[in-house]
Amino acid sequence: MSTEHIGERTADEATEREVATSRTELKITTTSVRTYAVAPGYRLNVRSGPGTSYTIIRVLSEGARVPIYCQRPGEAIAGPYGTSNIWDNIDNGEYVSDAYVLTGSDGYVAAHCS
Repeated sequence: MSTEHIGERTADEATEREVATSRTELKITTTSVRTYAVAPGYRLNVRSGPGTSYTIIRVLSEGARVPIYCQRPGEAIAGPYGTSNIWDNIDNGEYVSDAYVLTGSDGYVAAHCS
């Protein structure tokens, strides 16, 4: 054990405390994001905003699952799960109509987008 003193602590004591502090600061919390199934048999347009007048960014393949980070009102769309004006934000600037996503609810299942 080292006997070099730093203030009233030995170098080893200082190192142990610094390591403990570093472990606390590096603690990473992960949260899982729930994903939802797109209606079977559909390829779903992903748009830049909550309506059909927005640009199609990409098309999801049949059997896709999507995360819903937040939801916002927009154009009402009729789909396999009813008619809904809710649009699901599935990535930064990417929206799909909730009428094509099996959320198990006719209402909001995520926070409103700000």
